[in-house]
Amino acid sequence: MVNHTSAAHPLSAYGWDEDRAAEFTYFAEAGLTPARISRVDRGRCDLLVADEETGGLRTVRADTRPVGDPDPVKCPCTGDWAAVDLAAQPLPTVTALLSRGTAVVRKTAGGRSDGQVLAANVDTVMIAVSLAADPDLGRIERFLALAWESGAEPLVVLTKGDLVDDGDFIRADVEKIAPGVTVLVVSAETGEGIDVLRACLHGATALVGQSGAGKSTLTNALAGHRAMAVQETRSVDEKGRHTTTTRELIPLPDGGVVIDTPGLREVGLYGGEGVDMAFADIAALAEACRFDDCSHRSEPGCAVAAALEDGTLPQRRMESYLKLQRENDWIASRSDARVAAERLKKWKTITKSMRGANNPTRHDPVRR
Repeated sequence: MVNHTSAAHPLSAYGWDEDRAAEFTYFAEAGLTPARISRVDRGRCDLLVADEETGGLRTVRADTRPVGDPDPVKCPCTGDWAAVDLAAQPLPTVTALLSRGTAVVRKTAGGRSDGQVLAANVDTVMIAVSLAADPDLGRIERFLALAWESGAEPLVVLTKGDLVDDGDFIRADVEKIAPGVTVLVVSAETGEGIDVLRACLHGATALVGQSGAGKSTLTNALAGHRAMAVQETRSVDEKGRHTTTTRELIPLPDGGVVIDTPGLREVGLYGGEGVDMAFADIAALAEACRFDDCSHRSEPGCAVAAALEDGTLPQRRMESYLKLQRENDWIASRSDARVAAERLKKWKTITKSMRGANNPTRHDPVRR
């Protein structure tokens, strides 16, 4: 029998540690098995579990419906740690999820305010940006806000470095809008920067970016084999096709894992403090404003306005910051409204049941 508390547990290379083992104690006593979700697809998932015969790992197909939730943020996701009943029929069944240390959450596409988890329990969010076209700084800022909000450490990787001669100059421009974040130029084709990138990764890494950014090619380069299918970008506009259609956990030869995610056309934020962290330079300027509640528009003694005037703070970056802040405010208002509506619905149900219990004529057709 596998010892779930042992540092030599087969899942230790995937992030299993003493804290996870301690949290799993209750489930172990119930006869459940720890697993890490490597892929989720329509109520089913692939799990990595210890193989007691070989001492290694095996992949198990399991049912996730028992832990489904109306809130998509709480549904099983690639990277989650799970308690699974391997003896369940007709399929092994995920009965519970362990608490998430981090989670990359974006707003679902369209006008809804629901969240969608892209990856769970990751240490690094690697943002892939293709150098085949001029990088969109505003989009990179969006991804940075998404990454900071997850609780993981952002890392920007400028891919396809073999296609440009000024990669280092572009890297310098990106570094200006990514305070405190490592920015690398790499080429999966030539191997440029791949060893440096490997050295920057530890534990679990979520790989995010637009279609055509070279995420799957980069995953293959890091894995040392063709773990993911790849497609060529369109030569007309350098836009990519959706090569990756599901989030999948890929082991790396030197330890750790990468979760490759489908290309994102929309990067909607889901609230929180990620925007302030992504724009730490503006937050630092705001601390010098005369008024604590300065809106940075017309107040006297505004350090942000002064930085805009003297060119220290680019107007483009300020506009990007304000735009993302407005999105955060909108999400917060929608979330508060949704919580209020759910609370009202709950109390209406309780009140209705209480009225029925206190009104005997509802249950006694003889009485008048």
